[in-house]
Amino acid sequence: MAAHEVLVVAYDGVELVDVASVTSALALANRLGARPGYDVTVASLDGGDVTSDSGLRLGVQQALRDVDAVDTVVVSGGLGHSAAGSDLELARQVRRLAGPARRVASVCTGTTVLAAAGLLDGKRATTHWFHAAELAARFPRVRVDSAPIYVREGKVATSGGVTASLDLTLAFIEEDHGAELARWVAMGMVTYLQRPGNQAQMSIFTETPRSDDAVVKRVLDHVLTHPDGDLRTTTLAELVGVSPRQLTRLFRRHLHGPPAAAVRRIRLELADRLAASSDLTMAQIARRCGFGSAETLRQAFVARYGVSPTELRHTHARSLTAADPVA
Repeated sequence: MAAHEVLVVAYDGVELVDVASVTSALALANRLGARPGYDVTVASLDGGDVTSDSGLRLGVQQALRDVDAVDTVVVSGGLGHSAAGSDLELARQVRRLAGPARRVASVCTGTTVLAAAGLLDGKRATTHWFHAAELAARFPRVRVDSAPIYVREGKVATSGGVTASLDLTLAFIEEDHGAELARWVAMGMVTYLQRPGNQAQMSIFTETPRSDDAVVKRVLDHVLTHPDGDLRTTTLAELVGVSPRQLTRLFRRHLHGPPAAAVRRIRLELADRLAASSDLTMAQIARRCGFGSAETLRQAFVARYGVSPTELRHTHARSLTAADPVA
């Protein structure tokens, strides 16, 4: 079974995290049994090593002009994106490789290179929010949206700042191998969940306060990765080896409420995002988020947000339509 050939494009001034979030996630997918696996190559225009924007050198395996065809092309971002976008030969090589590729993507400011290659003309695309205005001014034919974590238009995907590359890569893994493998990769990389693409460029569950207490942090991490599990206080206390009374004391001290309140808040935040950003039915969302039924979810949602999850979905859909006119 042939591997998925993935080409990661680097250049002087590349951001190392942009590269590593992609390569490490795919390598972990291989170790966890992805079949077919991923054969990842990091390439620069001439095949020479590049200097990252933090000053560290990155070893490169191949020259772009020597690559014939690959399954997926991923252009990394970094402070060198503007100069890279002005390199006509780099743009030409990316455009050549993008033609036969099944997927083409950019990480963070790597969007600049895709735009320079003409691959985003007439398309909606995102980039790091700090550089969105610059991208829009430089490439007026690109419909720049700085809000989402990532945007997919046909076979072309663009992602927001730095760690959003991990969300995009997880989406690719799920597309290739299913949600369960993507979940295991996310857990292996100690990221809470794969965020939906149109989630804003901020950490999911930002409303949930964090704690410096090791026991509380461990419980919260478990809740975040298992929202559909048994999250009763007694079960959570057993998980971390303390009594339910002690766990409740720790939560009240650090989060100003009992464990059940934090569990409910996390489940509701996840349901909020799934209602706004997925096509799942309310019954499916309720099951994923640990609610007994769609009606239980609706009641909890109305009590917290003042609207039902269905109303929120319709409102979000209308806002996207208004903000994303047909080019």
